[in-house]
Amino acid sequence: MQTPTQSPTYLAAELRLPTNWLDYTLLGIYFVVVLGIGFAARRSVKTSLDFFLSGRSLPAWVTGLAFISANLAATEILGMAANSAQYGAYTVHWYWIGAIPAMVFLGLVMMPFYYGSKVRSVPEFLLMRFDRGAHLLSSILFAFAAILIAGVNLYALAIVVEALLGWPQWVAIVVAGFFVLAYITLGGLSSAIYNEVLQFFVILAALIPITVLALKKAGGWDGLTDTLAKSHGDDFVTAWGGTGIGDANPLGANWLTIVLGLGFVLSFGYWTTNFAEVQRALSAKNLSAAQRTPLIAAFPKIFIVFLVMIPGLAAAALVPGFGTEESGYQYNDAIPYLMEGLLPNGVLGIAVTGLLAAFMAGMAANVSSFNTVFTTDIWARYVVKDREDGYYVRFGRLITAIGVLASIGTAFLASSFSNIMSYLQTLFSFFNVPMFVVFIVGMFWKRASMKSGFWGLLAGTTAAMVNYFVLYKQDIISIPSDQGANFVSAIAGFVAGGVVMVAVSLFTAPKPTEELQGLVYGTRSPGMAEPPAPGDEAWYRKPALLGWGAVVLAAACYIPFSF
Repeated sequence: MQTPTQSPTYLAAELRLPTNWLDYTLLGIYFVVVLGIGFAARRSVKTSLDFFLSGRSLPAWVTGLAFISANLAATEILGMAANSAQYGAYTVHWYWIGAIPAMVFLGLVMMPFYYGSKVRSVPEFLLMRFDRGAHLLSSILFAFAAILIAGVNLYALAIVVEALLGWPQWVAIVVAGFFVLAYITLGGLSSAIYNEVLQFFVILAALIPITVLALKKAGGWDGLTDTLAKSHGDDFVTAWGGTGIGDANPLGANWLTIVLGLGFVLSFGYWTTNFAEVQRALSAKNLSAAQRTPLIAAFPKIFIVFLVMIPGLAAAALVPGFGTEESGYQYNDAIPYLMEGLLPNGVLGIAVTGLLAAFMAGMAANVSSFNTVFTTDIWARYVVKDREDGYYVRFGRLITAIGVLASIGTAFLASSFSNIMSYLQTLFSFFNVPMFVVFIVGMFWKRASMKSGFWGLLAGTTAAMVNYFVLYKQDIISIPSDQGANFVSAIAGFVAGGVVMVAVSLFTAPKPTEELQGLVYGTRSPGMAEPPAPGDEAWYRKPALLGWGAVVLAAACYIPFSF
């Protein structure tokens, strides 16, 4: 079902950028540095732990920046700018209520269980808490989702590069895939993480000039909001306007579905169980650094919304009817339109490099998490067991190449969806939300039985898919937009998974109490009780202060957009 408010995937053909030798030189320098980091990281890879988790040796500031960079893929940059041009200031919900609370929860509550149990992946935690059925199912679902999401990044890269630079789609896919494959195969997770730190700053260098120049051209913040209020209505520039139950708004969601569907179920499902993010925290040098990883990432996440929202709002203000056929532009054109019209050569090269960096960061995060889960949770656990450590490093490199090739295949699947961001949110509702309910019940309820994990995960995934593909797509229930349907699917998956877990637990045996130490809230493992490292006593290294500071700051940011 495609509604009139959805944005097509393809970009406008007239957005070709006037790039010259300076822009391509900057792009070439970036690719050389990326490969250089890969070769440098290769020297540190001695064991499978080095390859898959950087030897658990990285400082918190590195893992924190990699954590946010892995999320800041170009699909988010283009997609959230498109959401802003389409929905207005509602975009802030994806950040302040749809990210920050869950990131803080991951750092303060869940990381002690993940890191303290010494697991190598999120599915491995389910093996320890439940049984092999839950572990295998979650591993397969995550590996499948990771390849699908990596394919989204590749496809989005291809259409952007084709529109902006004139490269054929297959060239863009092969070039980006080659560089991601090269540096991950060389240096494993360390290479991916250090490149993500570099990519974070390159992305900011691309977005900041676009945002500043767009805001200036739109007449400053007051001029921008006045123009949009006249053309789109006052609710377009507020966070909560028009979200009362029974009220109509372009987002197709009221405050209750925003809070429950996005702010709780989708958000917590993504940030707390998505191994592409959690893997960065697991590579930290100690428990304190692991806890601080998502908390450090939360602070730039609070403000990045302005760098993606303002360009979308500016595009909607500068071009009457932006996103409609009459305007000649689609919602996904917001940032490319501003790049083409506002940026001089040199700065234009930085912006293009930033977009490519964002695509590669998103793809690399999913490929590196895929190779870890497939190698350690599927291959080494169920297929080829008890081989020497070097064998699994070699296999990890091989499966990385296979994962990149598979991503190229799934890139074409993404082309069947009219809105990239809606497609991603759909995947999250299918795969992350059911896993979250299994985690949350298992972590906080000792009675949750070993069998309940598998059946809860299966029921939650099935319910989310049935809601989306049957009830929504077949018009059995009426939901105004794909985004609204994703919120409802997430809630359905969460409720179904939780109900089935409770029901199964009442009729099957719980895990022995002595095997739950460090896996259930209220119990501790030796890894959780480690003393603070020297210097970790400083206030800025205390997770609780960082976490609550991020929550208060995000809540305060809502105030100017609430009236």
